[in-house]
Amino acid sequence: MARRGKRGLSEDDKALWTRVAATTNPKDRSGAPRIAPVEPTVARRPIQSAPTSTVERLPAFRVGEKAAFNSDSLIHSTTLSARMTHAPVKMDHATHKRMVRGKLKPEGKLDLHGMTLAEAHPALISFIFAAREAEKRLVIIVTGKGKDRDIGGPIPIRRGILRHQVPGWLTAPPLGALVLDIREAHQKHGGGGAYYVYLKRRR
Repeated sequence: MARRGKRGLSEDDKALWTRVAATTNPKDRSGAPRIAPVEPTVARRPIQSAPTSTVERLPAFRVGEKAAFNSDSLIHSTTLSARMTHAPVKMDHATHKRMVRGKLKPEGKLDLHGMTLAEAHPALISFIFAAREAEKRLVIIVTGKGKDRDIGGPIPIRRGILRHQVPGWLTAPPLGALVLDIREAHQKHGGGGAYYVYLKRRR
């Protein structure tokens, strides 16, 4: 009986064997199957685009150049006068009308004209507390309208710094709890260079 010759693998058999071998884990010498390392999966956050913002570009400025004065950026005298005039009335309306018309007689007066900020602030606090203790209702604070002190530097200096600062002091602690209303004085009592300060009644 004739023996059949050795038969090799066909191309299809080789392709099938390659696919099967790729799905198995080879064994090491100890006989234990090798376990392919598993790479940890990291959850990736979706990339968020940064919010777009509009950047306002400032005009070019060189050192030593004088800045242009912008009446809208600084509070000047007419704006302050308008704000004081149109501020809500916190006191009795009839008394308020008499006060702004200069028909009420002030019971005390403090003149801060010529003082520095460091000198004027404690003087104002002391005066208002003393007026409250004496049960006074209407007092006048004189600040003056101020002078133009711009010497040509790059930063303009506000005119009448005391005039602008005093209303803030009168509405902030510790004086804010004692003051009922603040208005520019009538012309007979100093006009734009002075303030009526109407104090709250002592309880």
